[in-house]
Amino acid sequence: MALRQVTRRSVPEHVFEQIMSEVLSGEMAPGEVLPNERRLAEVLGVSRPAVREALTRLNAAGLIEVRHGDATTVRDYRRHAGLDLLPRLLVRGEELDLEVVRSILEARLHNGPKVAELAAQRSGPQAAAVLNGAVDALVAEADPVQRQRAALTFWDHVVDAADSIVFRLMFNTLRVTYEPALEALATVMAVEVSHPQPYQRVAQAIAAGDPAGARRAAVELLAPATDALLTALSGLDQQQ
Repeated sequence: MALRQVTRRSVPEHVFEQIMSEVLSGEMAPGEVLPNERRLAEVLGVSRPAVREALTRLNAAGLIEVRHGDATTVRDYRRHAGLDLLPRLLVRGEELDLEVVRSILEARLHNGPKVAELAAQRSGPQAAAVLNGAVDALVAEADPVQRQRAALTFWDHVVDAADSIVFRLMFNTLRVTYEPALEALATVMAVEVSHPQPYQRVAQAIAAGDPAGARRAAVELLAPATDALLTALSGLDQQQ
């Protein structure tokens, strides 16, 4: 365990970040017992209330298990954590985790068509103006990074039309995870965001109340860039 003294005292965020990093890196393994509050406060150079608040956050995040009157242990985050952990998993040590990137791409290709299908079932003609406006905004953008942002806005409206709180929260997390990588992905994503016709087909199928057509159009929209990115990641894996 390589915990360091926190330079700013009574800041639970520092404690939270250090212990979280140890858990995600595997330095603190599932089942490992953490030092008690007093010992953690000594090691980190912070107050016990700061440690207690950080441990409460770590417990809520599914990274540790706090049992009053018993030892605090590390949990297997793969089984207990939520999607809010994705942004922290994506970049480790200033490098992209390729397995996490792959998982995000797979989820994107799987969920996007279903969201479009639900939008066609639940919204109909009232979604047409909003979605067409989002497509027009995408067409108007010349910058490849801004085109990606416009594409995200299009999908934001599709998620709204799908009227699913689960898909909404998933999209929120994936968007927060994806946005920091917009510049790095601009070249590969140009295949997708430079062609408005697939977006228009998704919008038309949703407006027409055609769930099957919306699903097909979403696959046609998402698959090429997803396949290209997965192929690129496979090549990177082989080089490592």
